[in-house]
Amino acid sequence: MSTAIPSPGERQWAAVAHVVALLLALCTSWVAGVAGMLGAGIVWLVKRDASPFVAAHAREAFNFNFSMFLYAAIATVIAFVLVGATVLTLGLGAILTVPAGLVLALVICAVALMWLVCSLVAASRAWNGQPYRYPFTLRLF
Repeated sequence: MSTAIPSPGERQWAAVAHVVALLLALCTSWVAGVAGMLGAGIVWLVKRDASPFVAAHAREAFNFNFSMFLYAAIATVIAFVLVGATVLTLGLGAILTVPAGLVLALVICAVALMWLVCSLVAASRAWNGQPYRYPFTLRLF
């Protein structure tokens, strides 16, 4: 992130990158975090050359929402495997799949809560002109 003090406009755009990503992801459901990536990506495309501070925050929001999308996709695959195991064993596998499903549901809730809290913290940091790195994020972009 830039060492220069960002202007109020830059801070607003950086915060918008996080908030719009969160709002679009929430409006299209948690699993469809692609919309969150789209929101952050648009802010990055619009402001990447104008402000390194905004570009860094938008890139971080994009990567975080991409990571959350991947985690949601993995959770969906695991859920299908658990349901399939229960069906294929004619219900006898439920002894193992029900507890695993409950653990999976708790993990999904924890990830969703982390998504919400981290996005709000990132927006707050951007608003205050501070850098922010999301936890558990694959930084591909």
